[in-house]
Amino acid sequence: MTTQYTHEPAFLTGDEYSIPTFSLLGPDGQLYPGAQAPELERDQARRIYRSMLATRILDERMLAAQRQGRLSFYMQCTGEEAAVIGAAAALDDADMIMAQYREQGALVYRGFSFDEFMNQLFGNELDYGKGRQMPVHYGSRKLHYMTISSPLATQIPQATGYAYGQKLAGDGQCTLTFFGEGAASEGDFHAALNMAAVHEVPVIFFCRNNGYAISTPAVEQFAADGIAPRAFGYRMHVIRVDGNDILAVYQATQKARRIAVENNKPVLIEAMTYRSAAHSSSDDPSGYRLKKEEEEWREKDPVLRMKNWMLNQSWWSEEEEKQLQESLRQEVLETMKRAQKRPAPALDTLVSDVYAEITPALQRQFDQLKTHIRKYPDAYPRGAQSLDPDVSVSTIDQGES
Repeated sequence: MTTQYTHEPAFLTGDEYSIPTFSLLGPDGQLYPGAQAPELERDQARRIYRSMLATRILDERMLAAQRQGRLSFYMQCTGEEAAVIGAAAALDDADMIMAQYREQGALVYRGFSFDEFMNQLFGNELDYGKGRQMPVHYGSRKLHYMTISSPLATQIPQATGYAYGQKLAGDGQCTLTFFGEGAASEGDFHAALNMAAVHEVPVIFFCRNNGYAISTPAVEQFAADGIAPRAFGYRMHVIRVDGNDILAVYQATQKARRIAVENNKPVLIEAMTYRSAAHSSSDDPSGYRLKKEEEEWREKDPVLRMKNWMLNQSWWSEEEEKQLQESLRQEVLETMKRAQKRPAPALDTLVSDVYAEITPALQRQFDQLKTHIRKYPDAYPRGAQSLDPDVSVSTIDQGES
């Protein structure tokens, strides 16, 4: 570190630094003058677009299912598909992704099936989490996607730790962790960036700045110019990108990955985007933002922008669009019906792998639970049926009719 001296007091606020937003595609799907698209093969571009459309349709259908009472909870990626899928597409498939809770598009891109989504959402016997988590808390070991946890920002320092392990392994992999600008206000964010910079680990911190931390607008969250300038405090590479521009996100993440893997340096990406949907199925955004604002951002829709670019490239057609939308909607409905019919996980999976061997105290608690369920089977229909498959429970019968 070079020390410079001055003999007059001079205070800096950071206003001396202006971070531009990297963008290639305009809202109409045309490249800006002088912009050059990244090297992207036709087949991969189609895979990316299919993932964006599949995520949008999955979100639409599952929010409707929640409104019908079929699901207890749901969160949409709507409006942020380019940020999530563009980043995932730029990674190696063996790179670790640690998500927050709005990055299902990354799983779609990596090949997570609608069946796998539905099994988790409905918590049935095929759910990898054995029904222990609330909906939208996905995870996949085979796809290198760490299981989502509810506490905000905990995945950020975990990403630093995992990336440190990747550095020691020396296999040329990195970790990318997604989070919102609201999560960047947690102490975990600062601890993670400092550790990553000091220990020089291959991690990409990907902030989806969608304008709102639930109902709190960005202008009330922090006084500085977004999240990107914070990287300076940790002497970290940083880039701000148009989060609704799939090509810009893809190229920025590609270059960030190269820095992370080849130089063992952490990188911060701030993707400027917008949460077009509510924060969750429990939220009503009409209470804190204007319809005009939402309409303005719809004109920057990332899916439409990608579609127009694909049409301009002659890599897509309106007929293909219609066929794909119809097939995806049909597939979502069919897999949802299958998932709903599957039984819940066996009741003993509640305790079977908590410890290597069930402790006496836990066994006593579990025995008490079984006694309670058998006493009130109508109140716990799935548990009762798991204990005694032939039991007749009115609630179960009603649910299957």
